[in-house]
Amino acid sequence: MLEIDVGKITFIITKAREFEAQGPAPAPDGIADEVFDGNVADAEFRETPETDTEDATYEELKSWIRAINHDDQCQIVALAWVGRGDFGKDEWDEALKIAHDEHNNRTAEYLLGMPLLPDYLEDGLSQFEMSYAD
Repeated sequence: MLEIDVGKITFIITKAREFEAQGPAPAPDGIADEVFDGNVADAEFRETPETDTEDATYEELKSWIRAINHDDQCQIVALAWVGRGDFGKDEWDEALKIAHDEHNNRTAEYLLGMPLLPDYLEDGLSQFEMSYAD
């Protein structure tokens, strides 16, 4: 069962929406190879902020994700996978186990590399009958 504070998910959704409108750009060399083995198809692109403000927002969110605990990071990844349709709500335990097994120090980059991250998180929350409100 989803145990992370919904406020953390809401923060990520809000911040990610602040820079997602800038459009995807190729990820820096090597990111796709370093992020969540076997689940890197969406790591080929990442949101690239076009201005200093958006860059600051991106860096703030990346730093924030890196600072939260390992379990919360894995729950966010698993929730994004559920929202993306890789797993169903009934497969939560499997998604969470894989997220834990594949966890590394590039989790923030992996998450922010998902072009539709805010949508995936919002869809994941709705599958758990939770909601995101601006």
